[in-house]
Amino acid sequence: MIRTDRLLRTAGERLAVAGTASPAAEARSLLGHVLDVSPAGVFLVREVGPEAAERFLELVERRAAGEPVQHITGRAYFRHVEVAVGPGVFVPRPETEVMTGWVIERARGLDHPVIVELCAGSGVISLAIRDECPHAEVHAVELSEDAVAWAQRNLSGSGVDLRAGDMADAFPDLDGRVDLVVANPPYVPLEAWASVAPDVRDHDPDLALWSGDDGLDATRVVARVAARLLRPGGWVASEHAEVQHASAPGVFVATGMFDRVGDQPDLTGRPRFVVARRGTRAAGGMAG
Repeated sequence: MIRTDRLLRTAGERLAVAGTASPAAEARSLLGHVLDVSPAGVFLVREVGPEAAERFLELVERRAAGEPVQHITGRAYFRHVEVAVGPGVFVPRPETEVMTGWVIERARGLDHPVIVELCAGSGVISLAIRDECPHAEVHAVELSEDAVAWAQRNLSGSGVDLRAGDMADAFPDLDGRVDLVVANPPYVPLEAWASVAPDVRDHDPDLALWSGDDGLDATRVVARVAARLLRPGGWVASEHAEVQHASAPGVFVATGMFDRVGDQPDLTGRPRFVVARRGTRAAGGMAG
């Protein structure tokens, strides 16, 4: 038998040398996967058998080689839910949890909120909303066939209306009656290819990453679709890159359809998502 703390320390040191984002946390996730316990549950295991330890160290080497932890374990945790992920679908990030919470807080104040998720990917945002706001009517759309398959698996039995197709012309039946639109669209500029972390660039699908020369092509579609779907006074929240803290809100201002536009930080305090309210008439402007 091998002491768990010693095994985790060895794995953490290996992942630190490889330059992974969170060596200690990743080691706990991988060992939890091997032992079939949560990452936190690993702390309750004092010793690990030789076969499990060997399997664990094999997974550590896969992570050190650049494979995402979530692809290795086949799961991702997000707020209070867990989803299945793998090749062909974008891996949810903690940064997106704050935007999802922003939407949930507004939904809680409505009797029967109608919410639409654009660029749904794995469906994790919609699943989290339904988990915390079971009274909400939630719709989601995703273009990628591979991602739709993952979303169908994750949203089965959740009550979310998942549709396959292009967000540009999705949900004509909901025009003008949606309370909240949320999106984590692709927003990486094509010219930024070399600066993107290899485990993201090499494993997340291209469709979920790249979005034209300035990274805002998909955001422009989100703005147009949100203007069409939202009722007057309804809100949209759309994630963006830190460097787009001015240009992403500018996309919504430029439509002339939103009377309040502002930007919100993520867990680290960095600019992360734009919010905008559908106006009662065309009058774009930045929120004070």
